[in-house]
Amino acid sequence: MAGLSKIEWTEATWNPVTGCDKISPGCKNCYAERLALRLQAAGTRQYKDGFVLRLHPESLDVPLGWKKSRVIFVNSMSDLFHRDVPIDFIRKVFAVMRATPQHEFQILTKRADRLVEVDRELPWSDNVWMGVSVESEDYVQRIDHLKRTGARVKFLSLEPLLGPLPHLDLEGIDWVIVGGESGPRSRLMKPEWVREIRAQCISAKVPFFFKQWGGVFKTKAGRTLDGRTWDEMPKTVKPKTDKSRRTLAASRAH
Repeated sequence: MAGLSKIEWTEATWNPVTGCDKISPGCKNCYAERLALRLQAAGTRQYKDGFVLRLHPESLDVPLGWKKSRVIFVNSMSDLFHRDVPIDFIRKVFAVMRATPQHEFQILTKRADRLVEVDRELPWSDNVWMGVSVESEDYVQRIDHLKRTGARVKFLSLEPLLGPLPHLDLEGIDWVIVGGESGPRSRLMKPEWVREIRAQCISAKVPFFFKQWGGVFKTKAGRTLDGRTWDEMPKTVKPKTDKSRRTLAASRAH
């Protein structure tokens, strides 16, 4: 339900909610669904229902036990703003984040309409980063919803990137992640789409993070763009390197 993460732009994951359902084309080949079904087959208790949405109140206190600072991706296996997650439970998640200021929490949603609906009911704290996923121009309205929230750090996850995004309005946005789809049925991401987004970020002075090219063999495809990696982050946290990941893992093993 929680632990170290291999995701390039975070350090750990925390899943007080698991399971979801598909609402837009970016969900088609959901990595979390594939993983949940594997965990169900392996007999993992929290995934006994597979990818059906489930609340896990027993996991709410997990970050309270992590004394050293971590960058934590909240609900890597779900969407906190799913319609079936009660507002009282969302508030409990936010209360834990407020109670652990040593950490930075990253939340992503495709359900930006509900995010705006409940925004005023949430106790936003400075260590909560709020992001929306945008896979194509058909869903850029999620960015407008994000800008209306009380989050101090607002970011975009343009992954899986399924088309060009030539007219991003990055005013008020603090960070942009771009990545291609991975897995056996992954869809194409064109290099010119990535370069166009990078140029917009540079022009707007917004940190740009290139996660991966994706594909069936994402490790082989790598994550370099024009001869270098792009690991820019908001000023609140330093970029994660392979060395820092090993040091982090070693320190937490004792």
